[in-house]
Amino acid sequence: MRRSATAARRAYVVDHYRPGRGGDELRQEAERLRDAVVDLGRAGNAITWLSSNVMPDDDYFQSVLEATSERLVREAHALAGVSLERISLAIPICEVNER
Repeated sequence: MRRSATAARRAYVVDHYRPGRGGDELRQEAERLRDAVVDLGRAGNAITWLSSNVMPDDDYFQSVLEATSERLVREAHALAGVSLERISLAIPICEVNER
């Protein structure tokens, strides 16, 4: 399903907690998510992978995606086979004054 590239994109911060998993496993999950987002984007969906950070001492990684909807972020995770614990809309500081 193609989504309009002209729809407003927002940044979403996604938390992934993985107790007992090492840094390599966390990195592999983050890479699978990145690859799924790239595939969705190539298929015409308005989604972009911005970054992922692995915190191996905390059994945790966090990803930042830009998309037109939270639903599309969830679709990327499903495609990657990566579960998530929380999705948060991220509002840039420059927008706070505009509200």
